[in-house]
Amino acid sequence: MSNNKYTRQNSNFFARIDWILVILILMLAAISVVSISSAMTSGQYGTDFSTRQIAFYALGFVLAFTLMLVPFKLIKNYTWALYIFGVLSLAILYIAPVSSVTPIINGAKSWYQFGFFSIQPSEFVKIIYILTMAYVIGQHNKYKLTNTLSMDIRLLLKLILVSILPMVLILLQNDLGTVLVMVAIFLGLVVVSGISWWLIIPTLSVAASTGIALILGILYRPDLLERYLGIHPYQFERIYSWITPEAFQSDSGFQLTNSLIAIGSGGITGKGYTDGIIYIPENHTDFIFTIIGEEFGFIGSTIVIIALFMLIMHLIRMAFIASDSFASYFIIGYISLLVFHIIQNIGMTIQLLPITGLPLPFISYGGSGLWSNMLAVGILLSMYFHHLSKSAKNK
Repeated sequence: MSNNKYTRQNSNFFARIDWILVILILMLAAISVVSISSAMTSGQYGTDFSTRQIAFYALGFVLAFTLMLVPFKLIKNYTWALYIFGVLSLAILYIAPVSSVTPIINGAKSWYQFGFFSIQPSEFVKIIYILTMAYVIGQHNKYKLTNTLSMDIRLLLKLILVSILPMVLILLQNDLGTVLVMVAIFLGLVVVSGISWWLIIPTLSVAASTGIALILGILYRPDLLERYLGIHPYQFERIYSWITPEAFQSDSGFQLTNSLIAIGSGGITGKGYTDGIIYIPENHTDFIFTIIGEEFGFIGSTIVIIALFMLIMHLIRMAFIASDSFASYFIIGYISLLVFHIIQNIGMTIQLLPITGLPLPFISYGGSGLWSNMLAVGILLSMYFHHLSKSAKNK
């Protein structure tokens, strides 16, 4: 009798795990390890990063499944504590003197270094930021008595106030890419927050106009940007080398030029695993999609994009079945993060977008980037385990 009870409990436990999400992440993990392993044949480094990536994924899954057991309501209740912790981790990193713990790496002081182990707090702050934004929107709408323009303005101001401090601290670390990701999260959540379009459209118009003005200024009047915004001439090279990489082929346009050659040479089926010959710096991190395009061709690239698309579609389904608004907003915020990362990373390898140094989620090499995504996966598994599994059965 007791054995039957144990079997039912055990069966119920496994039934509450979002196996579709787990399988999708395992699929992306396999793609990641194979791609990074293939990238190592270029001989850039003496380290086997594919083995490290396996270790990063193993620790990531431990983190995700541990978080799955934590009630989602508890995560929600500690949102502000997490936000304060995230902001403090950025602030301490900024004000701390350069040392072995807070070194300057690649021109930026963005990591905590503990021996061979390093952590980039801004990666985790992105997930904490989504949690905080979701909490603010959910609580505002929960107690909103009337749907008026003043209430919408109040919510928009709350979201801006929540965003300013972490964005400024990350910007001070010379990490524009992460700030752009947070802007994408902000815009994605504002669109679904219930704020009137009469307020959203002018806000988006101002943001778009500012972006266009900056691009035109870079192209035609860089002297004005240097004088009034303090932008240095070398910082313009990233835009110039994006528009005409061949003119900067020996310098800032080297990566993009070779990326275009590599992906183009891959053709339909690719050159084959470990048979890539085009040298591209950082090909195991930001430019991992170039390895996929060269060695596995259009077919391999399409499979990767489909796998990422399947993940996003699964998250959209989760957002629809979620009965808790906080859960829905978190999922939408995370979708915004993924979509921006994917479009930006793939787009920069084929000259559709300028190079920003953003990794391809779940595929590029990196501990902090992968663990931050696995942190989000753990939160998603917690949602499903404690709440959404029942809703999914009823759909």
